[in-house]
Amino acid sequence: MKTQPLLILFLLFAFNCCNSVTETERESGFADVNGTKLWYEVAGMGEPILFIHGNFGDLRHWDFQVESLSELYKVIRFDVRGYGKSALPDTGQSYRDCDDIKALMDYLEIDKANICGVSMGSGIAVDFALAYPDRCISLIPIGPWANGTGIGKYTTTATDSMFTVFGETLKLLRSDGPKAATDYWWMGNHEIKRTVQEERTLDSLLIMGYQYSWWGFLNPNKRMVHSTMGITELSSITLPTLIVTAEFDIEACKEVADLMQQQIANSKLISIEGAGHLMNMDNPTEFNRIIHEFVGN
Repeated sequence: MKTQPLLILFLLFAFNCCNSVTETERESGFADVNGTKLWYEVAGMGEPILFIHGNFGDLRHWDFQVESLSELYKVIRFDVRGYGKSALPDTGQSYRDCDDIKALMDYLEIDKANICGVSMGSGIAVDFALAYPDRCISLIPIGPWANGTGIGKYTTTATDSMFTVFGETLKLLRSDGPKAATDYWWMGNHEIKRTVQEERTLDSLLIMGYQYSWWGFLNPNKRMVHSTMGITELSSITLPTLIVTAEFDIEACKEVADLMQQQIANSKLISIEGAGHLMNMDNPTEFNRIIHEFVGN
């Protein structure tokens, strides 16, 4: 009986130690960088993977990746300027998302990372890889996109169709507001609707859309890119590259995925069956396995 207090003290000490480890492995806050404030979250330890969310959303696009992948890797996700909790752009200040990412990595003292982006985030990831290849371990475009898609010879029936839906979405935004625009984009009578395969994915996308400010579409925005025609520079990317599309991905993104595989020498293309454009949300188990298999090798 006399040993019980010692045992209790030991268990309390162990519990506090475990808690302190958890706290050091998880971090969130605002990074005051590059003339703005970026909201970020970091979880886990190990080789860094930096995730970039897509349009009409925020870092919650990666909710199904954090717990699983942070067991082995340092998972970094953030809200792009003008999205989520990050600061809105200044109408008088030009900026580049790729520079914001570099500044965030400097702030977090991360020299290199695997750069993974979905949809709009894929375009930002490619832009970052072109601008700062020395800060990348690998490139992982998901629901692939690249600046210049749908322009000139990179115009196809699929890109025209997608941009038509996009145009109608913006019309609704200006006439009826964010909710109507969000509902039309994800649930309208057009091809984008079929790119969401799971009800939980749709629910999450709708919430993010309703909460999104849509500031960049309603205000003058001096957002710039490293390369306006990054799609023409894919062959210059020498990084190990994993391209991920899905059975029900947006057709234009499937075309970009094929082009990336053709143009990027050190690349691999994978398509996830039964999943849509946000395949990391539709089928997180398979997606996380693919990422681990690629990054862990």
